[in-house]
Amino acid sequence: MKLSLTKTLAVGAALVLSLGLAACTGSADAASTDGASDSAVSFAKDSGTLVFGVVPDTVNTQSNYQPIADYIAKITGKKVEYRESSDYTALIQAAIAGQIDVASFSGFTYVTATNGGAKIQPFASIITKEGQEPGYFSEAIVPANSKITKLEDFKGKKVCFVDPSSTSGYLFPTYNLIKAGIDPEKDITPVFAGKHDASALKVSQGAECDAGFAEDSAVDAQSGLKVVAKTMVPGAPMVFSTTLPDDVKKTLTDKLSTVTIADIQKAGIKDADSDGFKATFAAFSPVDDKYYDQIRDICKVTKATQCEAK
Repeated sequence: MKLSLTKTLAVGAALVLSLGLAACTGSADAASTDGASDSAVSFAKDSGTLVFGVVPDTVNTQSNYQPIADYIAKITGKKVEYRESSDYTALIQAAIAGQIDVASFSGFTYVTATNGGAKIQPFASIITKEGQEPGYFSEAIVPANSKITKLEDFKGKKVCFVDPSSTSGYLFPTYNLIKAGIDPEKDITPVFAGKHDASALKVSQGAECDAGFAEDSAVDAQSGLKVVAKTMVPGAPMVFSTTLPDDVKKTLTDKLSTVTIADIQKAGIKDADSDGFKATFAAFSPVDDKYYDQIRDICKVTKATQCEAK
């Protein structure tokens, strides 16, 4: 079964502009360090700037990620430009086009981007709660007063997803629906909400969606919901462009891959003690490409079009 709902990747080239990176020149402003050749080392914009790309998870995405961007600026000594994409596909295409230096992906968007030829490497994954391993939950949700009690009951319903490239808001949900005997193309009516909090809100209202999926933090923040199933998914990867100078990549790996929220707060980063940041970030943990093989295995089952991007 081919999940044709995910064919939106084809429009990615146009959507890159909506990421706000039109002024970035990619390798045109390549800078050499440590004896590397100009053709081997490049920045998305210039050697004094790191472009930090982020997927638009919620309406509070920037406030949740700005402390990380500010900390990256502090440890690298470079200006960091925060760039929140208009949707998941836009960030994928920006990575493929070499228009980001550092980024926070979801597991699925990372796999999709590398399948498409993006020169990026994961070096850390977000831990959302102190004492946990990297990862978070994809939750199947229904209105609090719904008679739906299990995934099998989603058949024939209007189902909210986040984005066709979302790990916890689409890939894992479709995988779990298939396991429950539901064809995501034929047995439900899909609704794409665009963001996790939007999916949770629409489900709570029970008008556009009878049921749906979102990440756990968005579900926790939305009243009027009932969780009927949940699955742990690999933690969101922080990546850097492999075209960055070795010293920059080493700084990011050494100083960011194990950083905690306490470290960021001690560094005097603005808003690092905000409720929003504390609710979404506890620490980073080192990961590598193999950590996301689970995503690739699920791609084989769902046959999602993004997984096959070349």
